[in-house]
Order: sequence, then C-alpha cells, then structure tokens
Amino acid sequence: MKKILILLAFLPFIFSCDGGRVNNSNPNIPNYPVNLQINMNLPAYSNLQFPSNHIVDYSQGARGIVVFNTGSGFNAFDLAAPNQIFTSCTSPMTISGIEAHCSCDNSVYSLFTGLGAGQQYPMKQYNVQVAGSTLTIYN
Repeated sequence: MKKILILLAFLPFIFSCDGGRVNNSNPNIPNYPVNLQINMNLPAYSNLQFPSNHIVDYSQGARGIVVFNTGSGFNAFDLAAPNQIFTSCTSPMTISGIEAHCSCDNSVYSLFTGLGAGQQYPMKQYNVQVAGSTLTIYN
C-alpha cells in the first residue's frame, strides 16, 4: 500500500514533462509554418557565434523572426506584437541590444526570456535545434 501511495505521488511529475517543445497559446498571432536553417559560418550569420548578438530574418513567421544567442543557447522569437491584435499592429517589432520594442504600444520585451513587463503574453517563441554550426528554427 505504501508503494502505491508513493507511486501516485510521483505520477503527476512524470506526465508533466513537455519534452522540450515550445508551447505558444497566443490568440493574437497566427500560426505560420516555420522551418529556417542558419549556417553560422556564413558571414551574414557569423555574429550569432557570440553571446548577446542576434540576426533578423523576415522570410518566415508572422512578421519575421529574431534569433538571439543567450550565451547558453539560442532563442528564436516572432517579431509580431504579442499583445496586439495581428491586423491592428502591422509593423514588426524592432531590436535594440537585448530587447525587442513594439511601436504600437511602446512595450519592451527581453530577448533572453521573451517576457515584457506587465504584459499578458510573451513573444511567440520557436524551437531551436543546434547541430554544430547550423541552427534549425521550427515550430
């Protein structure tokens, strides 16, 4: 009986793992398929090899994608304003240093976490897979 109670106590923790996938439940940003490969050995992307640097790619995502080197890994976020209705804020967020700035409501988001102070939704995040010097960004 004691073993069953211990097993039942740990059962929620076993099924709570998400497998490392990013969960985006933001109703303001549509889901566009994303599959972007970046070779950091190419001159256009070589600054991604250093912490706190970023690149922006407007070819995919809702309003483009920013890829950011955190120093311990990479984050990829959509440049669509997460707390504005998609059709009302048509300009992508701009990047300044380690922050993304929304021109529609003047909110600021961290590229380390995607969070904005006092905002309901964080930036829409994409999965990043690292294989040597190649990054694959996908959803």
